[in-house]
Amino acid sequence: MYNLPKKVKIIDVSPRDGLQNEKQVIDLATKLELIERLGQSGVKNIEVTGFVSPKWVPQLADSSQLCEQLIHHKNINYSALVPNLKGMELAIASGMKEVAVFTAASELFTQKNINCSIDESLERFKPVISLAKEHNIRVRGYVSCVLGCPYEGEINPRKVAEVTKKLFELGCYEVSLGDTIGTGTPLKAQKMLTQCTEIASVETLALHFHNTYGQALANIYACLELGAHIIDASVAGLGGCPYAKGASGNIATEDVVYMLEGMGIETGIDLKKLIQTGQWISQKLNKSNNSHVGKAHS
Repeated sequence: MYNLPKKVKIIDVSPRDGLQNEKQVIDLATKLELIERLGQSGVKNIEVTGFVSPKWVPQLADSSQLCEQLIHHKNINYSALVPNLKGMELAIASGMKEVAVFTAASELFTQKNINCSIDESLERFKPVISLAKEHNIRVRGYVSCVLGCPYEGEINPRKVAEVTKKLFELGCYEVSLGDTIGTGTPLKAQKMLTQCTEIASVETLALHFHNTYGQALANIYACLELGAHIIDASVAGLGGCPYAKGASGNIATEDVVYMLEGMGIETGIDLKKLIQTGQWISQKLNKSNNSHVGKAHS
């Protein structure tokens, strides 16, 4: 029998990674209700927002207000994305206990995404992580393009491991490996994860696989065989990558939970409630889309 985990930790990233890719701006009440519904479904780790420039990501312009109005439940870990020191300061002011920083395993993607090299992006994180530690805030790292890049094509797994190692050295407690454009396949995913486990324990590595070619579940399963047990997902499969053309979005949390439960792997999530949450947010977004379409023609 393969080395499958008995329990999996799921981080639902839909309030941040999902909604930031919606064309229309979602109202604050809907975002807050989405987070609350995810919590009621048994999701214990939720990435709620990002303290990013409203000019670049207008969908997350209300991040400080959201954190102010968020109902905190003791058993749930809420986190937010921070791209720089200003974002970190806003996260502190908003009382966040965990933040995430992001870079990529592709030089070209990093240049197009955050206008700097990989090394420069890591250099920028030093004061961010230092400030987080002063305030006892945990820092999670993201590495994008671990299984392919829209500009560079195939990515060498060694490069992924090298960037991952640097994030741990800077002070990240966990690193999420992102197949940003969803081009990975199971054996490539295993090869990449194996390379990363040479520099870090599989206990500290998360999977963030997009589903562009319908491979995300297969890739997750392939990595579960290697002992991976931390998975990022997004309810209803919301979100893609604004800088990666054709990236269809995250793997749906419901699909991940359904597969894991069918394999006897514990998630602590109520699948029925989660499906209802996915249906609810989808209806909300469709309604909002239709009302925008109506205005455009009136």
